[in-house]
Amino acid sequence: MSAVSVQQLYRSLYNTKCNKILCVGRNYVAHAKELNNPLPSEPLFFDKPHTSLLRSGSTLYLKGDSEIHHEVELGFMIGLTGKNIRAEDYDNYIEGYFLGIDWTDRDLQAVAKKNGSPWSMSKGQDGFFTISDFVSKDRIKDPHNLDLQFKINERVAQKENTNLMIFRVPQLIQYVSQYVTLNAGDIILTGTPAGVGPVKSGDKIEALLKQGEEILARIDMKVEKASEK
Repeated sequence: MSAVSVQQLYRSLYNTKCNKILCVGRNYVAHAKELNNPLPSEPLFFDKPHTSLLRSGSTLYLKGDSEIHHEVELGFMIGLTGKNIRAEDYDNYIEGYFLGIDWTDRDLQAVAKKNGSPWSMSKGQDGFFTISDFVSKDRIKDPHNLDLQFKINERVAQKENTNLMIFRVPQLIQYVSQYVTLNAGDIILTGTPAGVGPVKSGDKIEALLKQGEEILARIDMKVEKASEK
């Protein structure tokens, strides 16, 4: 790489408008309890790198022997840059919604939790964030009355309504924007309900975001063992 290219690459760090992937943990009571986690008194945020993105129709490749868990979630995308956003103004800052799967290396996460370390490596591996197609917000009557469903080989593993979120979308936006400027294009995952569990090679995955009987978004994918090469 030439010296000029190196400098240009480094200066790209100055672009503070790059979008972010923010996630919320322990946002459903039953899910926190199933993993023996305490309920949070305020939203618990972590992030994922863009290299973790995986589109519906792709394959999640399992590396090593760690137990990888599925976590289906409602996500939304910010459409307007803002800081210190009031909860009552939240809808002005949202462009639309999507369905996401937050894959988690439970073995690495257990070590991180024991040591009081960040969850980055357990949540941010390649392919650990699967997303559906985008759903414009004008199709959503109420983001807090949507059904999430996750199936493994046609068996329902997770099925819950977003009305059970501890911290709702307005609260999440208000909380995180106190500390972090939200830019147009930022996306936020709102947490997973109970029913998380491991996947294995050969599993066929289907996830749905529904509004009543209407399917708003879906994810179809496979899970395979990674090549040892």
